[in-house]
Amino acid sequence: MSAPFLFERDGATAILTFNRPERRNAMCPETVCRFADALDEIASDDAIRVAILTGAGDKAFCSGGDLALTLPLLSGDRAPQTEFDHRFLDDPRINDCIAARGTAMNKPIIAAVNGPCMAGGMEVLLSTDIRLAVPDAVFALPEAARGVIPFAGALARLPRQIPYTAAMEIMLANVPMDADTALRHGLINRIVAAEDLMTSARELADRIASHAPVSVQQIKATVQAAMGRPLEDGFALEDAAKARVMATEDAREGPRAFMEKRAPQYKGQ
Repeated sequence: MSAPFLFERDGATAILTFNRPERRNAMCPETVCRFADALDEIASDDAIRVAILTGAGDKAFCSGGDLALTLPLLSGDRAPQTEFDHRFLDDPRINDCIAARGTAMNKPIIAAVNGPCMAGGMEVLLSTDIRLAVPDAVFALPEAARGVIPFAGALARLPRQIPYTAAMEIMLANVPMDADTALRHGLINRIVAAEDLMTSARELADRIASHAPVSVQQIKATVQAAMGRPLEDGFALEDAAKARVMATEDAREGPRAFMEKRAPQYKGQ
């Protein structure tokens, strides 16, 4: 039996895949644990510069937490049985890690949304940096209809990423958002034909991987840290990032390569 979450390397790009197509890629405890481990490895491995997150098959990107395995663990309706069940319950960092709640993911993540993106799957989506979706992708947060609430970042993030009223309609009334509406509200970057989805995601990943790693990581970290803060605080964070980047060899290599009309050789230092 294959693992419910896959982590592959392709050069400087990591490919992450929800791999339970028979369950619409719903996240079981093992999925969550393997996902968190993959993110830890990506963050610590200098050879990986960018990641792509997608789902297996063509039925869903991720339908959220498995209602038979994962949610009952959290509510106490099911006792832990496996090592992944115990780890899922005992390590609160696991859930925070996969949605970047209180933990910093320093590498960009591109979401290749190959189908419906629901509940916890959508909360993970909100922690990604660039998002491509197929035309029939649907985005929804149906937790209130199931007697629970979104708890992996959506309550704080969604109203910051799309208009307040659109966010509340999704969360309170359980009205799904189609791909066209998601694009109009800026939830996704663009809509891509299913057969072109991974190619488009790889093209973006390759562009990012070709850039100076310290610059890319400082841009992401500074933008995220500055959001919601007064401009003066944001400028201070920007100045600190500038100091870090300008002290690198890559900051000298980039302009030098441009003037010499050659491709830069960035080393991440």
